[in-house]
Amino acid sequence: MITTRGWAALGASAALMVLWVAFGEPELLAGGIFLIGSVIVGVLIVRRSRPDATLTRHITPFRLHEGDRARVEIRVVARRALRPLIIEDEVSKLGRARFATSRAGRNSTVSAHYEIVCRPRGVYQIGPAELVISDPLDLAAVRTTAGGVDRLVVYPAIETLDGFPTTRGHDPSVQSAHPSHAPSGGDDFFTLREYRQGDDLRRVHWPSSAKRDELMIRQLEIPWQSRALVLLDSRASTHTSETFEQAVKGTASVLHHFFGGGYLPQLWIGDSGRPPGPAPYELAMEKLAAVQPMKALDLRHAVLRMRQHGYSGGALVLITGALDDDNLAVFQTLGRDYSKTVLMVVADEAPASLTAFKLGGAATAVVGADDTWAGAWNEAIGAGRWSSASPG
Repeated sequence: MITTRGWAALGASAALMVLWVAFGEPELLAGGIFLIGSVIVGVLIVRRSRPDATLTRHITPFRLHEGDRARVEIRVVARRALRPLIIEDEVSKLGRARFATSRAGRNSTVSAHYEIVCRPRGVYQIGPAELVISDPLDLAAVRTTAGGVDRLVVYPAIETLDGFPTTRGHDPSVQSAHPSHAPSGGDDFFTLREYRQGDDLRRVHWPSSAKRDELMIRQLEIPWQSRALVLLDSRASTHTSETFEQAVKGTASVLHHFFGGGYLPQLWIGDSGRPPGPAPYELAMEKLAAVQPMKALDLRHAVLRMRQHGYSGGALVLITGALDDDNLAVFQTLGRDYSKTVLMVVADEAPASLTAFKLGGAATAVVGADDTWAGAWNEAIGAGRWSSASPG
């Protein structure tokens, strides 16, 4: 209730009282009484002026990537006259916006806006906002929360890539550099699986859902050429903070490129042994917005469990930092299930162990932590040097 200035005024009044006792000057006593009285009057004013208003917030644009700017518009509708009114809206870990208006009439609307530089990637909380009313001398104030909590999801930055891996269909003699686009799967029934966030509810298999007491989805067969697995090696031991962010940026760029080119990619970032089914673009990017290096990830074991539940075909893209034996084991384990493999490495120079991947038929792209992915990707895909040898 009492502000910092109010407590300072009380401290000053106490000092004046001490001086009055010491020197007996009536002016000192009067000054101390005046300060105490001012604080008391301020408290009474704000008690009678408790904010009563509703607040709404609108964030544009809806989708943001690292480095973009977001505009936040706030509208406050006062149910009673408020004067003066201060609006504070906080964005977790990014800062606080503060606005002040001398008066907000009853049933009037106060509007304000501010911009956020969306850096770094992540999931941020905006709000709830605080409405503050203080006395004219700012000796006392009353605060109340208004509005809900909004989420601001900042996707990783992306680069524009060009070209797709040349993949084969079920017929080995048929090759295609453009995937068959089937955003909802093919026409053939494949299997039943548990419901995942973002699934189309029209594909719920209600008899099985009732029997198992949980939603079950009819998984339809996805065209072989449209499949892709994008695997981010998120082990902390293979990355520095700079190389990890570069790897995340490369992963986001590949996903953006594949979604735009007709693929239905799976994304695996080390969160479980079983890769999720093809997810909407927004859900995949939100996972990348929040991903952090993992210290206790057993990559080999996770990939073995993944292979038991995953599906093959199409393209495999592996993004990592420092190459090690575990990366080679992943390539040897999963590479045989996919028509083409792309290895993306964040390193200052091509490591010697890259030769084993090239001999196994993988296309390789190596960039430094401060370089761009587009040139290395385009060179790897456009070179056309795809080996038909199987990994391992």
